[in-house]
Amino acid sequence: MVVKTNIPADKLKTALVITVGRLIKQSKGPDELLGDLFTEVQKRRVYGDGKTFADLVPIGRIKTIQDDYKLERHDPEFDIREFVSRHFYDLSTTIHNKAPFHADHRRSTGSHITHLWEHLERRNRLNRGSLIALPHKYIVPGGRFNEQFYWDSYFIMLGLAADKRWHAIESMMKNYAFMIGKFGFIPTANRTYFLSRSQPPFFSYMIELLATHRGRRTYIEYLPSLLEEYRFWMRGKTKLKQTEHNAYRRVVQMEDGTLLNRYYDNKATPRPESLDEDTAAADESAERQADRMYLHLRAAAESGWDFSSRWFADQTDIKTIHTADIIPVDLNCLLYHQELLLARMHRRLLRPLTARRFKKKAERRKAAILKYCWDDKEKFFTDYNFHHQSSTKRMTLAAVFPLYEGIATDEQAAHVAKRLKKDFLKKGGLVTTLINNGQQWDGPNGWAPLQWVAIQGLRRYGYHELANDIKARWLQLNDGVYDKHYKLIEKYDVTSSSGLGGGGEYPLQDGFGWTNGVYKALQYEESLELRK
Repeated sequence: MVVKTNIPADKLKTALVITVGRLIKQSKGPDELLGDLFTEVQKRRVYGDGKTFADLVPIGRIKTIQDDYKLERHDPEFDIREFVSRHFYDLSTTIHNKAPFHADHRRSTGSHITHLWEHLERRNRLNRGSLIALPHKYIVPGGRFNEQFYWDSYFIMLGLAADKRWHAIESMMKNYAFMIGKFGFIPTANRTYFLSRSQPPFFSYMIELLATHRGRRTYIEYLPSLLEEYRFWMRGKTKLKQTEHNAYRRVVQMEDGTLLNRYYDNKATPRPESLDEDTAAADESAERQADRMYLHLRAAAESGWDFSSRWFADQTDIKTIHTADIIPVDLNCLLYHQELLLARMHRRLLRPLTARRFKKKAERRKAAILKYCWDDKEKFFTDYNFHHQSSTKRMTLAAVFPLYEGIATDEQAAHVAKRLKKDFLKKGGLVTTLINNGQQWDGPNGWAPLQWVAIQGLRRYGYHELANDIKARWLQLNDGVYDKHYKLIEKYDVTSSSGLGGGGEYPLQDGFGWTNGVYKALQYEESLELRK
């Protein structure tokens, strides 16, 4: 007997992913599954970019591939590249096999982005290699990044909202609710090798953005997910007294008893997608334990600023990285926003006691940020080394987050604005740090998300002229690169005429999700201003 249903096949597949995905235990990462084979491929740099092999999909059973490798590797004629090509395939040639995107040179930058969204859209409803199935479509950053990345997504959503693609935003939000339900947090992206770390927590901002379109029901729908994510960042607070520095996972108890947070990772091994780079850094730093080096590298990857002098004891040397020793000002500002939003959500649901509890948490965090992250000598917000109980003294654009969240006093905001204009403002916008050391989250690079946060933070305190100047320079830089190359890129050199960013572990990527999103959001904002 055939059972007929009126439910569309697409909805049935989505429901199946949601149901089965939450029941099935997630697979291990490729480094754990493939063992020596994975290590050999990465150490011998079979691919110039370590992420390439980490993202390939095995053909057939893993055990069969391992057995074949153990048997063939002793053959004098063994060719590791040929072996990999025989046993793995590139997902981008199958389900992600989109026709090459050809830019129409007659289009403006904004029109180019609008036509690019569809090209950056993905759907994956089966676990394939390291790629984790998600029930709904999503927008990827582009280039080597074919996953739904966490903090990238917020800035992508800003652009989608400007283009009124609310359905795309809702799909991505549903994917995040799914991941929180399955994993208890939002991983860096939907890859098995990202399941030990998150990224800067912009989920509360995503909820607020979607609520501008869908209204109050958005808060009700996503409250359980936001609570679960908040618990992830605060998990382990009962174990603080058992540790040397009153720090456990992502929670740190400060000298005055206040709880603040740090970036962390639940593993202390080389990152699979950067195995060769991480092991080389550990090998060159013989005086440090390798597992501690790996933890700090992974923690920096969770920060999204991978890598930056912000995390180095010696601002020119990655081997001195000590991310997990640092209270980051941006992370704690974002968690302050979470606490405030949770208070508002509970207040709307007529839960005054819970609302008051989260409001007090937010107030305590704000006071602690002002106490520990304001460097009165530098007149600037900095990160705080809780091991040394002192400022890191690193001048970075993370300083704009207390303005973005409304935490800074008027006097502090004035000092930050003055310093930004004097030291950080360049021809093409704001430079990330004042250090040029070859790391991608240092000078001379500028990044779209930090331009957005700075512009909005300055506006919050009335510095509209400076905010508009930054916006104009940034948009002009984006337009200039587009006019020459007909693409938008991941990061820009805000000091040079070429505008092409550099540094880091991989070549400059184009696409590019958050650059597109911030450009469209600023352009949309500008069009609103013209209509006033």
